[in-house]
Amino acid sequence: MAPQVIVIGAGVIGSACAYYLSQAGASVTLIDQGDVGSGTSSRCDGNVLAIDKEPGYDSLMALMSQRLLHELASVLPPFEYRRPGSYLVCDNDEEAKAAWDWVGQQQEAGLPFWYLDRAAIHSHLPHLASDVPAGLYCGSDSTLNPLLYTQRLVQAAKQHGCQVRVHQAVTEIVVNRGAVAGVRLADGTVLVADVVVVAAGVWSPRLLQPLGVTVPIQPRKGHLLVSAKGPLFGDAKVMEFGYLMSKFGRERQAPEDALRYGVALVYEPTESHNFLLGSSRELGVWDTAPKWDVVQAIGRRALRFYPGMQQATLIRSYAGLRPWTPDHLPVVSRVSDIAGLVIAAGHEGDGIGLASVTGHLVCDLTLERPPIIDPRPLRWDRPALTSWKDGGADG
Repeated sequence: MAPQVIVIGAGVIGSACAYYLSQAGASVTLIDQGDVGSGTSSRCDGNVLAIDKEPGYDSLMALMSQRLLHELASVLPPFEYRRPGSYLVCDNDEEAKAAWDWVGQQQEAGLPFWYLDRAAIHSHLPHLASDVPAGLYCGSDSTLNPLLYTQRLVQAAKQHGCQVRVHQAVTEIVVNRGAVAGVRLADGTVLVADVVVVAAGVWSPRLLQPLGVTVPIQPRKGHLLVSAKGPLFGDAKVMEFGYLMSKFGRERQAPEDALRYGVALVYEPTESHNFLLGSSRELGVWDTAPKWDVVQAIGRRALRFYPGMQQATLIRSYAGLRPWTPDHLPVVSRVSDIAGLVIAAGHEGDGIGLASVTGHLVCDLTLERPPIIDPRPLRWDRPALTSWKDGGADG
């Protein structure tokens, strides 16, 4: 008999879970307190990257997710999916040396990375500032429209029988005798389920804590700027190497305001012939209103690498909350003490890129199939998370 599964959260992660589960024959209900993709999945860019992942498990998981996404692009209606690859550009010679080492580590892991010296990076990216000393390229990286992708996943899940309930908040996960029994909605309605998948991003801990399940997921606010339609500065995504240092909390050389707000260049052209600019990282901030100081810092950082952007018109800015974890890996895990409880959250800025592998893995765990990737590094009770709960420091 097909299991009854409730997925909490209709962002890209929950929608991918609903897609794979319904496709596999589970009876799925997808619930969100807002609308489909109305949270972080509509307040982000369309990254599907391996270039910014730590060598090893992190990068190999990203590569698997890229392969699954390429398969999805062949069966789902279009969602502005493109595979131009992506670049990291260096601000100084010290970063250029680090980039050389980074490429070597990724190539050893079997990823399609190439180091580009000064001549090569300017040949690839002719709009760059002339003093950029080097960069690197990852050929597997792609981009998409994140909200459209989320909606396509839900549409396909519905075709496989998934029921979608929007604007209905879950207030409680109901547990009976050590096993999930369902969820309680804000109006008191109880929906019965054999499995509950918590895919509510930064809001996941609020649902899990009453069950005695503590996961150190915190909001990390990120800003993006949007340009008007006009000339582009290349057709592939470009980030500065300092983005990695900001992501992983390492020291870097940058202006004071960039360091204060975790600002690093992210340039993403879109199919609509405009571009997005980022990014920023502020840990523990719940406010999603854009801050002018951060917007200015992002603009100044973009001009350091692309002086020609001085002539570009920016039409708006927005901010979203990325679900951060101390070791920068998501939680995709069954909870052994509560039968039928599964967590899929904590992807920070990688939710779009890791949605496909997360949805597939959640389906594997729920239906007790061989997992598509080793789930052990993603357990909710792994040492990096339990040590943080016990008072560990920021990684």
